Order: sequence, then structure tokens, then C-alpha cells
Amino acid sequence: MFRFALLVLALSFGITAAAQWKNPANRYDDAYKKYLEAACPVSEDGIKHFVYFARDRGSIRNHPLLSSDRFAGAQIMYPWRLLEPAKGNYDFSIIEEDYQYLAAHEKKLFIQLQDATFTVEFKAAPEYLISDEYDGGVIPQTSEKGKPIGWVAKRWNPQVRERFAKLLQALGERFDGKIEGINLQETAIGAEKANDPTLTPQTYVTAVEANMLALSQAFSASTKMIYANFMPGEWLPWEDEGYLKSIYMYGEEIGVSLGAPDLMVKRKGQLNHALAMMHENEFTVPLGIAIQDGNYIGMTGADFDDGPAGGQHKVQTQRKNIVPLLHAFAQDFLKVQYMFWVNQAPYFEEDVLHCLDPNWASKK
Repeated sequence: MFRFALLVLALSFGITAAAQWKNPANRYDDAYKKYLEAACPVSEDGIKHFVYFARDRGSIRNHPLLSSDRFAGAQIMYPWRLLEPAKGNYDFSIIEEDYQYLAAHEKKLFIQLQDATFTVEFKAAPEYLISDEYDGGVIPQTSEKGKPIGWVAKRWNPQVRERFAKLLQALGERFDGKIEGINLQETAIGAEKANDPTLTPQTYVTAVEANMLALSQAFSASTKMIYANFMPGEWLPWEDEGYLKSIYMYGEEIGVSLGAPDLMVKRKGQLNHALAMMHENEFTVPLGIAIQDGNYIGMTGADFDDGPAGGQHKVQTQRKNIVPLLHAFAQDFLKVQYMFWVNQAPYFEEDVLHCLDPNWASKK
């Protein structure tokens, strides 16, 4: 009888515990719902808003941001290959040109330094790196389905990393204190040890932190930031090796700001990685979030790449403007100081500009 009572008690406790257990992977699934009532126009917020142009630097000319008080400036991506056409031979003329143009309109430049690409036709690394001296210099990136999607410099190779640090130092000597900031590309890579035995989660963490330190040493006045979103060898919250958290903690320690691409308020991958890191921890360094291709309609660029349209998407003419939701989530849930809005047509002018600066047309 006593054993039977214990069994009943154990079963009862198990059922109660199961009923109370909540899957930690779902903990932020409904976080966005708090902001569903956010609406245009978006009031002044203290956030520095930038328009992201990727490598399409020519589009800053006569762009609406130039006559809008809500936008601090432009974020432009510059490939390492163009900045160092030959070993130790730096050419920053395109950065200088963009800096001067924006400054003439009282706008700031935010550099995104490109060492990885998401197209197989273009490598961001300099040609001299693609040699035996640097163990090939780059490695292919593939999608989860094994489809080639681009290239990434071998950040984990000490010789490659040394050259990258020298580039950062040269950039800092030229632009520190002049530009608003500079950021390194996302930590997520579509490469693994099977493609390169020297790549391990541990060597990658070491590499990322070394690049962060080099960035911190090169820039003291301008904001320096890394997009830390995913790390090889872990998938949060279940496979938590501490890799991504170590990047966030190290950034806070050495004064490197933390950011991430893709403001996806409903997708578990983003919610359980970069967005969770920002929400759950206290930072003295600025935080930033990028609203990139597809985010205006709840997608990412990767969704387009794997889709039947071959990287294209059909414009959603009948859509709900989710910019107020994205902004409110970033401001309150993430507590960011920077937002980088991609210049994606027609969404930027119809949705972003409409919300952040509805009177823009009258200022032209």
C-alpha cells in the first residue's frame, strides 16, 4: 500500500511538472505581440537611424536621407578586396569620396567592412590572400541545403587575421573620429570543419575575438561594432557552448559594440540568439540592429536565395507596414542605440520614410 501511494505521488508530481514546464526555445515567441499596437508616425526616440546601402554606394546621391532630420547618415559596405588591391597597398578613395559627400549634407558615414559574400561570383578577400601562403585565403559558404552561396575569408587563419588587423589599423589612422562608426560582418558563416580541418568552434571564437580586439585598438573615437548573430558549433538554447555569449561579453569588456543583421521578431533562430543576448544582458556599449533585405515583409535574404525565384521576390503591394512594430521591438525589447534600415524598394520610402519622417516630401 505504501509503495502504491509513492507511485501515485510520483506520477502526480510528474504530470504537474510536465504541465508547468515551458520550452525555453519558445520563451520569446510572443514578445512581439506587446508591440502590435505601435503605429506611424514614430516619435523622436534618441536612436541613431542609418540607411543601409550594402555595396550600392552610388544610391546615396540625392537620396531622401540627405534632407531628413531623422536619419544620421548612411551605412555602406566596402569589400576588403577594393581597399587593399595589393598587399600593403591601401586605397581608401571610395570611402573618402562617400565621407565627403555625406559630410557636405551634414550626414555621417558608417562603414561595414566586408570579408564575406553571399554570391558565388564575388570574393571579398584580396587576390593576394588566395594563395598557399594564406592556405587559400577563403572558403566557400553553403546554405543548409548544401547550395553554394558565397565565400568567407579564413578568419581563423592567423596569417589572414594578421593582414585583416593591418587593414583595420590603416582605416583607423585615416578615419577614426571622422566617421560615425565601423562594423565587422556577421559572425555566422556557412562553412564547417569538413571543408577545412583548421576550422573548429574554438579556433573560430579565438579568431572573432582577435578581430574584435584589433578593431578596438584601431578605433578609439568612432563607434566600433561587430554583428554577432550565430556561432559554429552551437544552437541556442539547447546546444549552448557559451560561444555567442562569450562574444557579447568580450565586446562589453573591450568596448566593442554589439549588433546583428535581420530584425526577425517572430523567428526562433534570431530570437534565441542575437536578440536574446541583447534582451537578457546589460551593456554599456551601444547596441545596434539591422533591418536587412526581406525584413520589411518578415523574411531574410536567405529566404530569397533558396526560393524558386533564384534570389528575387515578388513585391508585396498589399501588405501591413510593420516598421512601427520593428521599431518598438528594437527600442523597448532590445534597447538599441543604432538602427540600420536597408534601402530596399519600395519598402524604404513607402514604409520606413513614411513612419519616421512623414513630412519628408515637404522638406525637399
